[in-house]
Amino acid sequence: MPKVYLLLGGNLGDRLAYLQQANHQINTHVGRVARQSKVYQTAAWGKTDQPNFLNQVLEVQTELRPELVLQRVNSIEQELGRKRLEHWGARVIDIDILFYDDLVMQTQRLSVPHPQLHLRRFTLLPLSELAPDMEHPILQQSIKLLLEQCPDVLDVQVFEG
Repeated sequence: MPKVYLLLGGNLGDRLAYLQQANHQINTHVGRVARQSKVYQTAAWGKTDQPNFLNQVLEVQTELRPELVLQRVNSIEQELGRKRLEHWGARVIDIDILFYDDLVMQTQRLSVPHPQLHLRRFTLLPLSELAPDMEHPILQQSIKLLLEQCPDVLDVQVFEG
């Protein structure tokens, strides 16, 4: 069964509750959540004048094709109240597909692996907790090595909330 890695994040409202609700909805509508990273608090990336995010990576076993995974996670975001008002803006929940097995695909709606993951410490740190030796299918480097080489210096801390 395909293994999908999803990044959950949000910086509005009860951030932890939104992550937990998204986790439950993913387990119900996308596939079995096999493992989950710790929750991390991270400074905002891209548009920095906003509250800190909580982020978490989930390893999900799914029978769904990548396009249907995207459709389902977008529906979960909407159901939880996500509004796409501005690029990199504040949000209650964001769910990104990081990897779908070792698939490489590029469509108008979906890029797998996620094209920015190797540049984002808030993605690589929780991902390295679950799959440090997994190799990026394009960059041909392990997640652990990508984290060591990551140019992002934003603060990422385990959330003790």
